[in-house]
Amino acid sequence: MDGRARVPDAAQRKPRILLLGPLPAARPNNAVPIGGGRMRFAETIRQLERRAFDLDIVNTTRPRQNLPAARALLHSLRAGARTAWAILRRARRSDLVFLNMSVYAALPAASVIWLLCRLLRRPLVIWFFGEYLAAAYQQCGPARRWLMNRTYLRADLVCVEVAREFQYFSGRSNFRQFPNTRDLPHPAERPRRSQVRQLLFIGQLRMEKGLPEMLDASRDLPADCQLHIFGPRMSNTDFALFNGHPRASYGGPLAPEDVPRIIAEHDLLLFPSYWKGESYPGIITEALQCGVPVVATAVGGVPDMVQHETNGLLIEPRSAPQLCAAIIRLIDDPALYQQLCQGARASGEPFRSGPHYDRLAAELRRVAGAPAQSQQAPAMMPHPTHPSPNDEA
Repeated sequence: MDGRARVPDAAQRKPRILLLGPLPAARPNNAVPIGGGRMRFAETIRQLERRAFDLDIVNTTRPRQNLPAARALLHSLRAGARTAWAILRRARRSDLVFLNMSVYAALPAASVIWLLCRLLRRPLVIWFFGEYLAAAYQQCGPARRWLMNRTYLRADLVCVEVAREFQYFSGRSNFRQFPNTRDLPHPAERPRRSQVRQLLFIGQLRMEKGLPEMLDASRDLPADCQLHIFGPRMSNTDFALFNGHPRASYGGPLAPEDVPRIIAEHDLLLFPSYWKGESYPGIITEALQCGVPVVATAVGGVPDMVQHETNGLLIEPRSAPQLCAAIIRLIDDPALYQQLCQGARASGEPFRSGPHYDRLAAELRRVAGAPAQSQQAPAMMPHPTHPSPNDEA
């Protein structure tokens, strides 16, 4: 022995990933509200740790949200500068850079990060959360589209959540689809219910999430029906809508570990959103895995999850009368409600994390040039077919 430290070869060393993304606060609050992107990033960290990756994590959550526009811009610029500095200092010690980000923040942040990775000669993987990339691309002028095509859309791997987004960019070999996933306790643990009385909404309290429609619709329900609303307050939340409401109450933000219990205590999830960035909302996945049907609007990726009269009911956005009619239909038809409960249990299972993160891990090893694991990566999750828009790539 010559006394020198032994350097592990490539087959023994864990691939090292510099992960950049927003993490949820330790306890839910209105300054840094829990959202789908934060929950997914935290889950990604847990899943990659289980799959033998060495992770270097940079939390890109802005120090405070729900601020006036000028202060929000200042916080964003500071957060962007810290992220760029972290990449410059730490990317050289990693095999690849993994960026988890919102489509809304893509320009110019993703372009700058792509350029830094090119200068440092590190592969870049971008996982966009939310459904807006194709729409943003179509709405951009020629100059911005040129910049997108020449920078971050050329990343070594670009991941999107929704089938429709993937189909739009299907001509690009670096695009993959990975849905938002959850792993709640097995639905058999939920007691069987035969009537609809306890209604639930969990999510950020944006008006565009259908808050006014839920409160209007619930006024006309039977007296023994109750609507319980949980989630962080957002800047445009009008709490005057709750004043004197006979059937609706607000329970504040929920910690993630409390969500399964709250879902199990309710009969029906309401999700009448018309938020433009909806993809595969995690709360819908959680409700389905608990065997709770969903009444939702047919926006974004929601129709991929909620099939009308199979595991829930779909309604038009911004329609309190349709929402009320859908709830009353399930109140009056216990047989249909039971059918939807059974459909929910079945349709929630494909959104469990294991197979999808196995496939993501295989892709990350390929991009990093690391030896593949012995297990075979599973195929892409099946989705209903949508008409493919014109591919302008």
